[in-house]
Amino acid sequence: MSESAQKAFEIWRAVEGKEEGTGEWMEVTQERIDRFADVTEDHQFIHVDPQAAAATPFGTTIAHGFLTLSMLTHLDASTPRPRDLSRYEGMVMGLNYGFDRVRFPSPVKVNSRIRVHSLLAKVELKGNAVQTTRRMTVQIEGEEKPALVADWLTRILYG
Repeated sequence: MSESAQKAFEIWRAVEGKEEGTGEWMEVTQERIDRFADVTEDHQFIHVDPQAAAATPFGTTIAHGFLTLSMLTHLDASTPRPRDLSRYEGMVMGLNYGFDRVRFPSPVKVNSRIRVHSLLAKVELKGNAVQTTRRMTVQIEGEEKPALVADWLTRILYG
C-alpha cells in the first residue's frame, strides 16, 4: 500500500457517513428521452410515444430508469460541496467501480426536474486505492418519492 493511499484513506474516512450535498435541478425533456432511446435502441412506447403514453396511469411519457442512472455523473458534478483537496494528493486516477444497489422507486415524467443528493456512506482501503460508496438519491421536483436510489462505488488509485 502506498503512503499516499493511506493518508488519503484517513482523510476520506473522517467524512464517512456525512452528507455531501444536493445538486442543481435539471429538466428531463422529451428530446433527451428520445436521444437516449435511440442510443440504447429501447423505443418502448411509454418513453417515446406521447399519445400512447397519455393512456397509461402516468398520463405522459417517462424517462428510462437507465437514463436517470446515466445522468448521475452530470447531476453529481453540480453538487456544491466543500472538498478537501488534500485527499487527492498522489492520485493517479479515479474509476467508476459499479453499483451495489440500484432502485427506481418513482418514474420521471417528461419535463420533470431532477437533482441528486449524495451521502458518503462507506470508505474502504483497497491496496493502493480508496473505495468510496456513495448513496445517491435522485429527487423529482414536487414528488415525495425519489426517482432513483443507488449505492455508487468509486475507486481512487494512488501512486
